[in-house]
Amino acid sequence: MTELLRIGAGSRVTLHFAIKLEDGTEVDSNFKGAPASFVMGDGNLLPGFEQVLMGMVRGDAATHSIAPEKGFGQPNPANIQTFKPEQFDPEVTLEPGLVMTFQDAANTDLPGVIAEVTDTQVKVDFNHPLAGRTLDFEVKIIAVEPAGVAE
Repeated sequence: MTELLRIGAGSRVTLHFAIKLEDGTEVDSNFKGAPASFVMGDGNLLPGFEQVLMGMVRGDAATHSIAPEKGFGQPNPANIQTFKPEQFDPEVTLEPGLVMTFQDAANTDLPGVIAEVTDTQVKVDFNHPLAGRTLDFEVKIIAVEPAGVAE
């Protein structure tokens, strides 16, 4: 009987996953679709999510609690910017919760959430929407292959 390959640095992993808030609200899942494949350390998963997969083998299933510091971090007050209302398209109704796309200094698209609107200012939160949240990361490992296996 061959020993199952354990997930380690550089392993190609195929899995089903779900990310849920502490109250059980599902944020993302591929359990009803095709499994995801990635190489450990390729940047597709945050390090805190990869860390809990280490040592798992094909067939393993688990749910791990991911603290904000290991997930999307804590909200950073410096990521809340203030704009003047006239800087926005007058056709757009600005209201808290509205997600808009902005461009940073390198002309890269950056999502921001309208946090507050007054007659004189619009506060936009550029923190990740899951910042500050503890997440439940449910996984079922479908396959583990050695590093270097072609896609």
